[in-house]
Amino acid sequence: MFLPFFDALRRNGLPVSLREFLSFLEAMQAGLATYDIEAFYYLARVTLVKDERNIDKFDRAFAAAFSGLENITAQDVLEAVEIPGDWLQKMAEKHLTEEERAEIEALGGFDKLMETLKKRLEEQKGRHQGGNKWIGTAGTSPFGAYGYNPEGVRIGQDRSRHQRATKVWDKREFKNLDDTVELGTRNIKVALKRLRRWARDGANEELDLNGTIRATAEHGYLDVKTRPERRNAVKVLLFLDVGGSMDPHVKVVEELFSAARAEFKHMEYYYFHNCLYEGVWRDNRRRWDAQIPTHDVLRTYGPDYKCIFVGDASMSPYEVAYPGGASEHWNAESGATWLTRVREQWPSTLWINPVPEKYWSYTQSIAMIQEVIGEDAMVPMTLEGLSRGMRALTR
Repeated sequence: MFLPFFDALRRNGLPVSLREFLSFLEAMQAGLATYDIEAFYYLARVTLVKDERNIDKFDRAFAAAFSGLENITAQDVLEAVEIPGDWLQKMAEKHLTEEERAEIEALGGFDKLMETLKKRLEEQKGRHQGGNKWIGTAGTSPFGAYGYNPEGVRIGQDRSRHQRATKVWDKREFKNLDDTVELGTRNIKVALKRLRRWARDGANEELDLNGTIRATAEHGYLDVKTRPERRNAVKVLLFLDVGGSMDPHVKVVEELFSAARAEFKHMEYYYFHNCLYEGVWRDNRRRWDAQIPTHDVLRTYGPDYKCIFVGDASMSPYEVAYPGGASEHWNAESGATWLTRVREQWPSTLWINPVPEKYWSYTQSIAMIQEVIGEDAMVPMTLEGLSRGMRALTR
C-alpha cells in the first residue's frame, strides 16, 4: 500500500533507496505509528530523509501521496476496523485501575461502549461543548476531547497532553532549506562554514582542557591552562554590486553580507555598480566623492585573500567589453580588463549571482563575465550553489 508513496518520493527528486524504504516498512510493521497521522509523518521522515535539504521535497511528496488523510473521521475508523474484544480486555488490564474497570463494566462493558459511540456519531451532527452525553469538548461524556471520563474514547482533539496534531507537512517549515531556492540568513551561515581554516589567535580566552589535565597530573594540584580561541583564519575580500537591476535582490544580499561578517574575522568589503572599474567605495552615500582607487585595493590585499563578487552580472555588453561603456561615467579601461587583474591578483575568485541559473543564458553579459573569471567561478545564490562555491574556494 505504500508503493505509491515511494513513487511520489522519487518523482519529487528525493534520493530514497530501497533499503531505506524497507526500514520504513519494518518500522510500520513494528507498530511504531498506529492510527496517529502526525507520528506516521515523523516516522516516515526520519527513516526516509537523510539530508535536511530534502525535507521540503519530502513534505510535498507526503502531501501528494496522503492527501485527505487528515480528514478521516472516527466514524470511518470504527467502520473500517474491527477491534477484537480480547485485545480491549488486555489493554484494560494493562492500563486501567480496578475502579476504572468497574465503571466500564457498569456501562455494559467494552462492546456496549463501542456500540454507544457509533450511535452517538450517527445522532450528533454539530459541535458540542461541555456536557456529559454528546461527543464534544470539555465535558464528562465518555466520547470527545479535553474532558474527563475514565472509560472515554478521545475524538477530534487537536492537542494531546504532549503535542499538537497539526498538518506539519503542509506548513513546509523547511522550504528555505531546499537547495533549489534562494538562501536565507541561516542557510548562508551553514554554507559559509564550509570555507574555514581554523587557527588560534588573540589572547588566552579558552580553557585548554587537555593542558589543564596534563599540568595538574604533573604538579599534583589544579593547574588551569588557557589558550587562544580558535577562529576562522580565512581572509575574504567582498565586492557587492548595488543599484539598478540589483534592487530586487537587496534583502538576500543584506543577509549574505550579515552572515559573512559574522563568520569571517578577516573580511573587507567594497561596493561597485554593474562591473568593476577604476574605483570602488565603502559608503553608498558618498560613492562619487569618496571613491577608493581599485589599483589601491589590488596592492593592499595579498593573493591569500578569497575574492567574492556578489552581483547579477546583468548589463549592456559594452560595459564589460569596451572603454567608455560604463552606464554612469567614462571608464578609461573596460570592465573585462579590471576583472582580469582581479583574477590574476586573487586566484581564488568567486562570483555569486542572485539570478536563477536557468536564466543566465539569456543575458550576454553573464556569459562574458564567466569567460573572464572562469565558468566554474560563477554560482547561483542557492544553498547548492553557495556550497559549490565554497568548495571551489578551498581548493
